[in-house]
Amino acid sequence: MTLLVLDGNSIINRAFYGIKLLTTKQGDYTNAIYGFLNMMLRFEDMCKPDAVAVAFDLHAPTFRHKMYDAYKAGRHAMPDELRSQMPVLKNILHLLGIKTVECEGWEADDILGTFAKVCRENGNACYLATGDRDSLQLAHDGVKVLLARTKSTDIMDEKAILEEYGVEPTDLIQVKALQGDSSDNIPGVQGVGPKTALDLISRFKTIDYIYENIDTIDIKEGVRNKLKNDKDNAYLSLKLGEIVSDAPINTDINEYKLNDGDKKGAAAEFARLELFSLMDRFNLNANDAVVVAAEEEVVPRELERLTCVDADYLLEKIGDNDAYYYPEIVDNSVTDLYFAFGDQIIVMPSETPEFKYFVRKFFENENCKKYTYNSKYSHRLAKELGVECKNVCGDLMLSAYLLKPSDNNYSIDHLCMEYGVAIPEYKNSLGGSDERVVNASVLMPLFEKTNSLLQEANQTELLNTIELPLARVLAKMEIEGFAVDKQGIENFGKRLSTRIDELTEMIYGFVGHEFNINSPKQLGVALFEDLGLPCKKKTKSGYSTNAEVLEGLRNENPVVNCILEYRTLTKLKSTYCEGLLKAIQSDGRIHTSFNQVETRTGRISSLEPNLQNIPIRTELGREMRKFFIAKDGDVLVDADYSQIELRVLADLANDENMINAFNSGADIHTSTAAQVFNMPEEFVTKQMRSSAKAVNFGIVYGIGAFSLAKDIGVSRKEAQEYIDNYLATYSGVNKYMTHVIDLAREKGYSETLFKRRRYLPELNATNHMVKAAGERIARNMPIQGTAADIIKIAMIKVDKRLDDEKLDARLILQVHDELIVESSEADSKKVLEIVTEEMENACQMKVKLRADGAIGKDWYTAH
Repeated sequence: MTLLVLDGNSIINRAFYGIKLLTTKQGDYTNAIYGFLNMMLRFEDMCKPDAVAVAFDLHAPTFRHKMYDAYKAGRHAMPDELRSQMPVLKNILHLLGIKTVECEGWEADDILGTFAKVCRENGNACYLATGDRDSLQLAHDGVKVLLARTKSTDIMDEKAILEEYGVEPTDLIQVKALQGDSSDNIPGVQGVGPKTALDLISRFKTIDYIYENIDTIDIKEGVRNKLKNDKDNAYLSLKLGEIVSDAPINTDINEYKLNDGDKKGAAAEFARLELFSLMDRFNLNANDAVVVAAEEEVVPRELERLTCVDADYLLEKIGDNDAYYYPEIVDNSVTDLYFAFGDQIIVMPSETPEFKYFVRKFFENENCKKYTYNSKYSHRLAKELGVECKNVCGDLMLSAYLLKPSDNNYSIDHLCMEYGVAIPEYKNSLGGSDERVVNASVLMPLFEKTNSLLQEANQTELLNTIELPLARVLAKMEIEGFAVDKQGIENFGKRLSTRIDELTEMIYGFVGHEFNINSPKQLGVALFEDLGLPCKKKTKSGYSTNAEVLEGLRNENPVVNCILEYRTLTKLKSTYCEGLLKAIQSDGRIHTSFNQVETRTGRISSLEPNLQNIPIRTELGREMRKFFIAKDGDVLVDADYSQIELRVLADLANDENMINAFNSGADIHTSTAAQVFNMPEEFVTKQMRSSAKAVNFGIVYGIGAFSLAKDIGVSRKEAQEYIDNYLATYSGVNKYMTHVIDLAREKGYSETLFKRRRYLPELNATNHMVKAAGERIARNMPIQGTAADIIKIAMIKVDKRLDDEKLDARLILQVHDELIVESSEADSKKVLEIVTEEMENACQMKVKLRADGAIGKDWYTAH
């Protein structure tokens, strides 16, 4: 029999600090519980136990406290956010059929030690899961420790411990007696650190031997004196650090055998805590949660699946009624459509000859309200068939995103668990389940739930006027794609390769030998050992060679500049040159996918490939834009919002000085510099304007004096003066920064001008850093999110104007605050006029919006 024992306190602490704060809609913290359960599943996968126990400390003195009053003194109290999760986790473990073990006067470590001893005596396999290295002393004679590290879990036995520490597991008790343990306030021998302690024990095995031979053993006199002076503390530390194996607990392993527990109760608790992604992994039925929550029996629904053989029959059945349908998506295309009529699901397969006829008729029926999932694909299908998908009134994925933008899972089964909708069981004729049939069947009850919640949150207009129309625009953009100069990219890649080879030889020359430049470990050795450069930062895995470290070494040796350039060019080549070449389709264009439900601020993201990350900070990176071109006979029309986030800030803060500066057409950075430095604008230097620009944009992101000083190369005191002068000048901004945080704390969320929300449990955290991060988001989200909403509105308006005026032009890309249209040369000037006009009139605020545009044959010249 195999027993797995978890050190409950150690694992939940690691989970709590390793995962950002998560809360339910009711505000209950769940990050530690979520992390603990995930780790427990990983441990079980590693050792396949027959029995599981979880040991917890009790909040009471142990025998070690009686031995030494200062034991664990000075430890920070458990954060309230973690404390509230402890009893909830213990209840979940109980519902899952997993026993917890606590023992007054003993610690969880001692419970682990007791189980380890019993397993050794009875010949049972035993695994101890913990993040605490103290338990490594137990990893011998068949007992193994699953040591949870930052990014991995290692199985530690005698061999692994000997390799890592150079001593046997039981010797680690002796090591701790000498080095002590600051986290537990175990004194050890003053002045003896881990390296010395390991050396002494690897050579002499025990502190008994050391002290019995203290005057004759081969050690430095300084170390000898330290050992003599702290002998009592060494022996005290030995007792404190040794895990005991006789805690008075139930050691009958059969009592800890895995069982089903209370499946319904567990399902209900997982649903209450919104731990939906874990339900399947613990074999919990989502419908059990619905039963418990509703306190009534859920009658299993019997679904009937029919395949449509007559398109006109299905069109007549739909008529002008509300239509609920689920599209099956394969390789970015709709294959089959599943229509729900109560418990009858009618499928319109794409391979049927009548599919295109049906789709055109159904989509063009503007009297029929359409409710679907991921409506972008319906619009793609419509575009491919030369029609428009009219009167789309609901997109379940978009609704779910607006209600919970921090979620990463908007699958229908997840939403059923989220909103308490029973999931029908359906088996096809072959006996397998059919997810598509089930998905279609629950659309209506899910829409009833989400529509009601959107109404409560005052977000229905946001859905109807921005997100739903935008899905159609994005569908058209994906189909259009962006033409690229394949040969140009290939030639650029060759140029980069030549320069990379040159840099490689130069780096080898500086260091004196060849090595793997891409290996942080080998690069660290080359820089800090071979060349002897000053080490700025060292981690457990070796020397740090990140960008910040290398930037600080630029003046130390010319090799550093070579390495920085090498990194820039290799990333440019692999990510962009090679990545883009792979993405070019048969029509010579790149068709990226736009995602509406990824970012928490509402910004659109792009993937496969990510065109929003085309580099623009360096001239070499900007050169990539030369390879994005208009097709023959066309040009690109590019328009970019000018300082949109600062304009939004001025409006939200109602800051008269900033509003007047923008509306008068003044250069905001020069104007800010004149105010901050108290001088006429004509005397503002380039450096002053640059500093003011850093403050302007830094304020949006809640920059502090330390970061600003680093960014603009001044002292922290000067940076603080800049910030203070700025906030005195723009007093409305100063008031806004405080007010918006208070408002977000009161409501539990921050929101944009258009009612887009981001929920912020971090604002109530007791941890200062977590709370500060929440405050930065509360300040920034209304600004960034409103800017994102504005450009979405602009996209919808631009697309409509281009269609209404029947211009030979189409929107093909949105990147941050920039829109790109491919247009015929004949229409290009009119198109530029339309794009800038619609962008500048996307939203009426107290501040005028400004868009600057240009026309060119490629993205580089048009921008």
